[in-house]
Amino acid sequence: MVKIDLITGFLGSGKTTFIKKYVKYLLDQGEKICILENDYGAVNVDMVLVGELLGDNCNIEMVAGGCDYDCHKRRYKTKLISMGMSGYTRVIVEPSGIYDVDEFFDTLYEEPIDQWYEIGNVIAIVDAALPQHLSPDSEYLLTSQIADVGKIVLSKAQTVESAIVAKTVEHLNECLEKFSCKRRFYLEETAGLADKKVSKSDIIFAKNWDELTDADFEMLTHCEWRRYDHIKMPVNDDNNYDSLYYMNTGIVKTEQEIREMIRSVMSDDTCGHVFRIKGFIATDRNDEGPCNYLEINATREEISIKPAPAGKDIFVVIGENMNKEHIDEYCF
Repeated sequence: MVKIDLITGFLGSGKTTFIKKYVKYLLDQGEKICILENDYGAVNVDMVLVGELLGDNCNIEMVAGGCDYDCHKRRYKTKLISMGMSGYTRVIVEPSGIYDVDEFFDTLYEEPIDQWYEIGNVIAIVDAALPQHLSPDSEYLLTSQIADVGKIVLSKAQTVESAIVAKTVEHLNECLEKFSCKRRFYLEETAGLADKKVSKSDIIFAKNWDELTDADFEMLTHCEWRRYDHIKMPVNDDNNYDSLYYMNTGIVKTEQEIREMIRSVMSDDTCGHVFRIKGFIATDRNDEGPCNYLEINATREEISIKPAPAGKDIFVVIGENMNKEHIDEYCF
C-alpha cells in the first residue's frame, strides 16, 4: 500500500518550507514521491513554490477550487484514486492553512481509497510565535490540525524568545481544552516536570531547521499519528475565510512598494483580517525577454521577499471577512 503523510498547519506556519526539506530527505532514501497540494482556492500558489522538487522520482499534483465544499471533496477523492495507480511509494498532502483534518481521515476510510493507502505520518507545523488572539473558527481549525498528530514541529523556534514559545504551547493546550480534547503538548525541557508518562508524540519538536540531521528526519518519517476526540464543528461554505487571487494583473512593484502594500493591507481593518499574502510579483516588464519576479511570503508577523528563479504573475491574499474593494486599492 502507498503511505500517505499529511503535513498540516495554520496559515503562514511554514508548511511549504518544511515539505521541501522533508521530501528531499525521502528522495535521498530512494522513495518515489508525489506531493498533493490540496487547497480550496481557484489556484494553488504553493504548487509553484515547491516546483523545484520536480524530477524523475517526485511529481506534484493539485486539487483546487470547486463550486462548493462537497465538490472539492469529490475532486480530492478522484485525484487520490488516480494517484493510487501511479507507482508512488509515498504521497505527501499539503492542505490549505484553513483545513479541517477530519477530511483527511474521512476520505482515507472510504472505498476504494482504503484499498490503496495507509496513513504514514501526520505532522503539524506551528509558528513558534503563534498569534495569541485568534477567532473561534481559527482556534477550532488549529485544534483539528494538532489533535491527532504524530509530532508538532515548531517553525522559527530559534528566533523567538523562550517565553513566547512557552506562550504558544500554552495557547495550543488552551485550544485543545476549549474543544474538549484530552491531549496536551509539552516542550522537551518541561515534559518531565509535567508528567513522567508523557508520550514522545506529545513532546514538541523545536529545533533550528537549518540544523536538522538524518536522525531527525528518520524520527519524523516514523512519528505516525494518534486519534483523539474533540468537539466537531461543521465545515461548510458559510465560514468567514476567503482567498483572493490576483493573476496576470500586469502589476510591477519594487521590493519597498511590495512591503508597503503588504503592511497596509494587513494593518487596515477595513480590508478584513488578512493572515497571509503569498505568490509572485514582477519587478519589471521586458518586451524582449522574461520578467524578473520577487517571491513574497508574508504573515502579520513576518514579511519575506526574495528574488524568484522563476515566477508567474500571481499572488493570493488569505483571511477572514475580507473586503476586496479595499484590498484592491492597495494592490493596484
